[in-house]
Parts: sequence; structure tokens; C-alpha cells
Amino acid sequence: MKTLCTKKRVSISIVLFATIINPSCAAPGAAYQDASLPVEKRLDDLLSRMTLEEKVAQMRMFHANLGIRFSDDDQLILSEDVQNRLAQGIAGIKNPGEHLTPERAALLNNQLQKYTIENSRLNIPALFVTESYNGVDAHGSTRFGRPINMAATWNVELTRSIWDAIGREARLRGMHMCHSPEADIVRDPRFGRMSEAFGEDTYLTTEMIVAAVTGVQGGYDGTGRNTTHIGAVTKHFAGYGQVLGGTNFAAIEISPRTLRDEIFPPFQAAVQRAHTLGIMASHGDINGVASHANPWLLTEVLRGEWGFQGYVVSDSNDIARLHSFMKVAETPEAAVKMAIKAGMNVDLYSDIAFSLLPKMAKQDARLMKYIDRSVSHVLRTKFILGLFDNPYIKLDEVKQGVRASSSLELAKRMDEESIILLKNKKKTLPLIKEKVGKVALLGPLLNDSTKAAFEAAAGSAVEFSAEKGFKLTNEVRGVPELTKNNEQAIENMVSMAQEADVAVLFLGGDEFTAKEAFFNGALGDRDSIDPVGQQDELMRQVKAVGKPVVVVLKHRRTLSISVIAEEADAILDCWDLSEFGDEVLAKMMFGEFSPSGKLPVTVPRSIGQLPFHYSQKEINYKKGYLFSKPGPLFAFGHGLSYTSFKYANLKLSDHELARDGKLVVSVDVSNTGEFAAKEVVQLYVKDLIGSVTRPDKELKGFRKIELKPGETRKVEFTITPDMLAFTGLDMKPVLEAGNYDVMVGTSSAEHQKASFRLKYCFR
Repeated sequence: MKTLCTKKRVSISIVLFATIINPSCAAPGAAYQDASLPVEKRLDDLLSRMTLEEKVAQMRMFHANLGIRFSDDDQLILSEDVQNRLAQGIAGIKNPGEHLTPERAALLNNQLQKYTIENSRLNIPALFVTESYNGVDAHGSTRFGRPINMAATWNVELTRSIWDAIGREARLRGMHMCHSPEADIVRDPRFGRMSEAFGEDTYLTTEMIVAAVTGVQGGYDGTGRNTTHIGAVTKHFAGYGQVLGGTNFAAIEISPRTLRDEIFPPFQAAVQRAHTLGIMASHGDINGVASHANPWLLTEVLRGEWGFQGYVVSDSNDIARLHSFMKVAETPEAAVKMAIKAGMNVDLYSDIAFSLLPKMAKQDARLMKYIDRSVSHVLRTKFILGLFDNPYIKLDEVKQGVRASSSLELAKRMDEESIILLKNKKKTLPLIKEKVGKVALLGPLLNDSTKAAFEAAAGSAVEFSAEKGFKLTNEVRGVPELTKNNEQAIENMVSMAQEADVAVLFLGGDEFTAKEAFFNGALGDRDSIDPVGQQDELMRQVKAVGKPVVVVLKHRRTLSISVIAEEADAILDCWDLSEFGDEVLAKMMFGEFSPSGKLPVTVPRSIGQLPFHYSQKEINYKKGYLFSKPGPLFAFGHGLSYTSFKYANLKLSDHELARDGKLVVSVDVSNTGEFAAKEVVQLYVKDLIGSVTRPDKELKGFRKIELKPGETRKVEFTITPDMLAFTGLDMKPVLEAGNYDVMVGTSSAEHQKASFRLKYCFR
């Protein structure tokens, strides 16, 4: 890498690529600049050359909104604040160029990287960091459905392909890491961030996390370089989705056994199977111990047990909050010391946390080993991503790589496979163009483009009317307010339903009724999971017209849709689809393809049933509640099709399983209907007797298959003893001899059953 020693040339805040005259520029030929050497040798050499201040700079990140802009003539503009922050180098910068087109973002990030490198005495590049809940969180990128939609596909390979596209698009913009995906298990729909994760189940989430991390990192296997994609920062470690009351920043109470058996596995798989380059610590605590100051969590488990070699970054400002919010540190300096000793490596955003380390380390030299440890993890990541050798984006590749036709097709396919047919009374769906004269598209979740999408799908044979009626809220970002009742709007929509042959109601929730509750006073969690506002009343009145009613459910949290489930003739559960959602939905509704999504969560009848995930302990189902029906409204794994499937001939290869053996489970699945369609075949296992109380059942495998009408396919699963291990009485992994049930079917509630015995007990 060529050493750059250049002069500073700044006009007000407009920076024209140049930096300080630096007589101490790294000497050409330094080992860390030699791309042929092993990463660890380069790392050791670079670390030996760095000052304390330079090391601490590699432990901090700031947001581009502090003063990184692009002029109309494509020149980098840096505020004085940003120039000061880059004087000693930086670990990374969040979201540079997020509001620019991909081409201009790449141009800006090349200039920003050049400035950063030339201002660094040792020419150390920066990590540019994004987020990726439904594609790269930046203007002009492909917008996919959210992670909960990915989980609803139950298609691991499709999920991997989507994240592969995300990783490519991000790198082409000049990004290097993303604060995604979320490995949290989310079981409380009061929590506004529910759709950012992959649902309630440990196994499904684990498989989706491995697919997401592997995809976004371009198949990086823990060796060599990753130069075409970005690195994942898997979050929030750990237990973040378990916040009490479903409210952001609340305490987290998880039994050590639940933590080991249900919460940790997706994170462990992200580290050991997918080789995630980053981990983000959780906002919360675990049983009173703040995650950002938990050496057992961040060092003993993450690094000692799992072998993690990447860096651990704080969630926004959370190291400083050990003092100001969590109140487990007497002073900001105490918070810094707690965090760095526990295993935190990078401070996201704060100016009163790791920025204190130079002064603290000069007073206490014992901190240097923790600083060196942290810097090593950050710099190793930069070497792995090839930033020292090729820090810039080839601009001629951006246009053809971002929003490529293959990425757009992936977004559509994900929509096709994630939509869940919850109910289809008397085969209301699909709609037959030749039999439906007029369709009324109604309700608050109707988009401006929905009518056009349906007209394109149905053609001239069907007439459409459309009316949104009312908004759910005033759509204020921080604390939105519900809109007032509008009886006239309901009357208008009822009148339109009367004039139509079929009414399609667009109901549920949106980005204002389920969202992150930010620290600065914003709210996004709810103490009710009923649909907000007048939606149930609209459902009742339109149903009373006597025409078939199809509900399109759009939402970002599980809703207790008891009224909708009772009144609607058909329900299509869409969660939060991609930019092509209405186009795909319309085609599905008119029978171009069959729904194949399955619920990644349990849908309760009311908030009073919570917690209500399917894999609770068996004893939790002993008693129901007065004056309400038992069981869920819709079970985990549920999802209908336009065709019908028959399961038969469930067989086990043996009825005993030895410690070094395996069982093959097979079942014949037949398409007994008239549509070609996809089905998710699900495998559940139940430990009938355990030394500790055991789950009612646990998902242990699934296969998504496609069958033509009349076609039968044998589906096989392999059960190994390790799949049956759990945390025993002594808090160590254990296998216990005994009897197990195997259940294979179309959901957690509908399946065939067989049994086997684990012959021996081993630890």
C-alpha cells in the first residue's frame, strides 16, 4: 500500500482529499502493509507502532450526521467536529452516504476513506457501518421484506440468497459492516421491534441467523479475506427480546437454563457456524448484571466457550449508560473500566466513555492490556475485509450491482413465500377473474399503489374501487397519537363493499404502531396487541353487508385478531412485505401461485395469554382461563395453501437410538389438490420424562418442498443424540435415557406421531 504524506487543504469545512503534513508517516515496507503476510503478523506489527491515542481512536465510532456531507458538485464536506474526530483515526463511521444514490454514496465513501487514511499517521482505514433490517438501510437499495417475513418463508436457502444480495449491495456503496441481523428470540408482541427478528423459536431463528450471516458475509468461512461483501454484527447479545413488559430498555429476567437452551443457540451458531465478524451487546441486563459490563457473558462464554475472534460493539451510547442509566457504575470512568474489562471493544457514539481512556490508561497502566485486546479485534476485522490493501470501491461496478434484476426477483420471491394463508373459508381464495365483477379495496393499510397493482394482476375483466378511509395514527415519528373515530369513513367503505362482489380489507398495523422506542422519549411498544382504532368495527360492518370478505393483514407485531379471525372469509397474513408487496399479493389473490408461508410465531387470542410460545413447558398448558377458549388463535407453524396436502406412512428407521447412532424419520407427503404448491414439512420432538421440566415440544427440523397436483414425495429427517441434549440439574449439557415422541406435520398443532427411546445417558 502506498504511503500517503500530504498537506492539509481545507476551505471552511470543504475537504479536498488532503490532510496534515505528517513527518511520522508509516515507513514504506512495514510488515502490516504487506498483503502477502498472515493477518496476525500484520496485526502485531501495526499494534506495535501505535500510540495510546491512536489505539483508543480504533475503539470508537460516530455517526455521519455529525457533519459528513456531499456537495452538489460531489465534493466531500466535513465539519470541524468530524475533522477533529478523525485526527487520530477511527474504528468506524455509521451510515455515511445513507441519503445518496448508491453511485454517489460510493463516490462519497471513497473520498471519506481517502481522507481518513491520509489523516492517519499509519494510514489506517475506517469501517463504514450500516443496518440491514430489510435490505441496506440506505437510499436506492433493494427493499426486501423484514426478517420476520424471512422466517415466515421457512426457506433457509432463499434467506441466505437475500442476505448475499444485501452484502453485495452494501459493499458496493462503500460499506463494510452492518449492525444486523438480530438473533434475539422474540416472544412478546408488545415489543415494538418484533419484526426485526426471526420469531419465537430457537431452532428456526438459529437456521435463519446462520443463513443471514453467511449470506451477508459472502460465505466467509473464518479464514482468508472477505472483499466482496460486508461483515455482520449479530445482535443483541443476549436476551434483548425478553425485556419485561415488552418495553424497550426494561430489565431482563431469564433463568440460566432458558438462557443456555433457548436464547444462546442462535448467537453460538452465528459465531461457530457462520463466523460472524461482530457482536453487539444488549441494551439490557441479565438477571441484574448489565450486558455491557458482564465478563461472564462477553468473555467467558462468547470468547472462552465459543471462540469468537471478532469485535464487540456497544449498542448506542450504552457504555456511558452503565453510569447514567443502568446505574451500576459510580462514575463515567468506572463505567469505562467495567465495560472494557468485561469485553467491550468498540464504543458506539458516546463522547463520555472510551474517549476517557487515554487519560485513564496514563494513570493506570493495567488498562493497556484491555486496550490492546480491543484494538486487536477491530484491526483484525479491517484486515479480513481487505481494507488495508483495497480500501476503495470500483465506481463502474456500482450501478450494475445495486438493484440488480436478480435482487429484485429475490425480493418478489420472498414475498411469494412469506405470505401466510391463515383462513380460507369455503375456498374464498383464489379469486376467479371470470367470476368476480367488482372488488372493493378498503382500509387503513391500503397503499396509494395498491389499486394499480391489482388492476395489473386481474386485467380488464375485473373492476376495482379503492378507499383508505382513515389513517391509524397522526404518523408522528416519536410519539404518534391515534386518529379520532371517523364514522363517515366507515359508512363510505361499507357502501363501497355493498356495490362490490368481494371486499378486500387492508388491516393491521404499520411503522408507527410497532417500532423501536428510542431513548430520547420515543415510544414504540404497546400494552395491548389488539388492532388499533376502528379496525374491528370496520370488519364487523363490512362483513354485515353479506359479501365475501378477504382480509390482508399487514403488521410488524403479532396482533390478537379475534374479531378478524371470526368474521373474515379469508385472511392473508403479510407481515411487512418488500417494495413489490402489493404486486405479489395481487397475483397471489388471483391464483398465479399458492401461499406457502408458515407462522414463525404463535398468535394468541388475547394479550392475557402471554407468554404463549408453542414450546413452553408442558405444565404451562394444564389450566386455561375463565370465560375464554383454550389454545392459540393460530398455532406456530400454521399456514394453509390453495391445494391440500396429505401426510402418510410416518416411519422411524429404528425405535432405539444409541449415543453414537442416528434415526432416520420419513414421511410421505402428497399434493391431493388442484394447484402446484409448496409445503413446509415440520419435525418436532418431545422429551416425555426429564430430570428438569421439559418443553411441550421443540422444532428440530423442517423442509420446504414443492409438489405438483397428484405428486407424492418422501421427506426424511435425521435425528442425532446431540439434538436431544439440554441443560441438566447441574447446569451442564446432558443427554438422558428415556422415551421421546416424534411429530411430523404441517404445523406444531397438526402432525403424525411416532416414538423412540434413547438407550443410554451420557454427559
